[in-house]
Amino acid sequence: MKLEIGLTDDGPVNTSYAPLAVLGALYQARGQLAFFTEGEFGSKRREFSMGELLRQVLWSMLAGCATLGEVQGHLGGEQALASAEGWARFADQSTLSRLLDGLSLKQIALLRAGMLTLMQLSSQVRQHDWRGYLWLDFDLSGLPCSRRAEESQKGYFSGKKTRLDGNWRGSVPSPTVRRSIQPCIRATSTPASACCRRSKTPKLL
Repeated sequence: MKLEIGLTDDGPVNTSYAPLAVLGALYQARGQLAFFTEGEFGSKRREFSMGELLRQVLWSMLAGCATLGEVQGHLGGEQALASAEGWARFADQSTLSRLLDGLSLKQIALLRAGMLTLMQLSSQVRQHDWRGYLWLDFDLSGLPCSRRAEESQKGYFSGKKTRLDGNWRGSVPSPTVRRSIQPCIRATSTPASACCRRSKTPKLL
C-alpha cells in the first residue's frame, strides 16, 4: 500500500501534531497496530474499545504527556488528529485511568509483547548494516545519573546549573566581573594572567 499525503477539501487545520497523524497512518498502513484490535483488546466498550483506549494512551505519550492528567490539555482539542485515527474525540483522563487500573496480568503481558514487536519493527538499530559503524548521539542533559540512576541526586550537572557569566571562558560584562577570578579571560588557550599584565610605560629617548 502506497501512503500518500496531501491537502483535504476542508482546508488547512491548525494542529501541533501533524507528524503524529502521519506516524499513525504509517502504522495503520503497515498493520503494525493490529494487536490493538485482536482478542480482548478488540471488544467494544460503549464509545471506545479497549484497544482504542490503549492506542490513545500511546498517542498521549508520543504527544509529550508526562502524566494522564495532561491528556485533556494536550489532546482534548485535537479533533483533526482524533478523526485521522477514526475516533470522534479523545477519551478523557478518568476513562484512560480506569482502563489502566483494570488491566489484568494477562492483558499486560499481551500489551508488552505487542509493544515489543512494534518497537522492534521500527528499530533503526535492528535494521542497521553491521558492516559499518553504528554511531550513537548522546545528549548529556542535566539529568541525575549514576550506577543507580533512579532517584539519584548525583551525575551530570548535579545541583545548581552553572551560569555562563561566571565560569565561561570569554570576556564577561562588568556587572558580573566580581564572580570571575580574572576581570578578563580571553576565549583562547592563552593563560589568564597574560591578559591582565600591565603594559610598561614607554621610555622617552
